[in-house]
Amino acid sequence: MGQKKQRLEAKRGQSQPGTAEMTTEEPPRGLPATLGPQRSIYFSGPQSCPARLGSGFFDQPAVPLAQALLGQVLVRRLADGMELRGRIVETEAYLGPEDAAAHSRGGRLTMRNRGMFMKPGTLYVYLIYGIYFCMNISSQGAGACVLLRALEPLEGLEAMRQLRGTLRRGTASRALKDRELCSGPSKLCQALAIDKSFDQRDLAGDEAVWLEHGPLGSSRLAVVAAARVGVGSAGEWAQKPLRFYFRGSPWVSVVDRTAEQDARA
Repeated sequence: MGQKKQRLEAKRGQSQPGTAEMTTEEPPRGLPATLGPQRSIYFSGPQSCPARLGSGFFDQPAVPLAQALLGQVLVRRLADGMELRGRIVETEAYLGPEDAAAHSRGGRLTMRNRGMFMKPGTLYVYLIYGIYFCMNISSQGAGACVLLRALEPLEGLEAMRQLRGTLRRGTASRALKDRELCSGPSKLCQALAIDKSFDQRDLAGDEAVWLEHGPLGSSRLAVVAAARVGVGSAGEWAQKPLRFYFRGSPWVSVVDRTAEQDARA
């Protein structure tokens, strides 16, 4: 009886809290350990727990998508494995056939703008002035999309600087300041090595470019709705407040003081 009692007490002792046999609760999934940018885990294996934005995120109309993209992190993986990151701080919505400033105005579908008519989350990359690229993301609605106008550089700034220095003209000898790296639609394409080869790629599944959830605090930043840039020939559509950016961000390409004052009134 004495030996049996000892074995029973030992067995009970193994189940007491604080012993080595105690199982620990898994941490909640879907949240990063810190609010800062994290290195990608999306292609590290089947056990990874991705925080990348999937197809469902992009399946919304252009205006709410343009607003929802603010604060999210654009990631570009280069051929050597280096990852460049930038937080989206400025976007423009293009509403499709009804929008006189959209490349799809009047329902026009061409080989160039085909990405605008593909499923939400498809990239539409086009060339302007014969030398610069701009990157758009298709949204819900045929011919509708969102132009990415500016990023806050987060990771890989020196690589961005080198890429910009190689491609830009006129002042190539001057070192670029951090706030100049991605403060415009063509600048961010240069800084992330985005060209026409990215046209019609799916952001939800591509291995070279994707979106990650941004820091939790981004949703609390004030957003300005202003007129779009460079669409002066679009009549009344040129004045519609379809450009969105974080108020006070030094990374924005063009600040609209009048729109900011109206928003405060």
